[in-house]
Amino acid sequence: MMQRQGQLEADGSAATRRTPPQPRTPRPTVQAESRGSKIAEFFRGVRSELRQVAWPTRPEVTRSFTVVLGTLVVMVGLIFLLNYAFNHAILFLFKT
Repeated sequence: MMQRQGQLEADGSAATRRTPPQPRTPRPTVQAESRGSKIAEFFRGVRSELRQVAWPTRPEVTRSFTVVLGTLVVMVGLIFLLNYAFNHAILFLFKT
């Protein structure tokens, strides 16, 4: 496999480079843009992306808020009851 990739010769010795390495050409310099134009381009991109967002309707937001609030109330109640039960269990075990 290394022979096929050109890394080894047929006798097993390391392959020599067949083509000289290409000299690196310097990258063309981009004209310096002003800071203001970069900021403006950024906000144009942000505005374009925000137009593509599927914003929820008022009923969807209300429904989601209700679900989150209900879940929060249930979880707070569950934690309160577990805390209350464990507190009384510990006090019962270590009567002082």
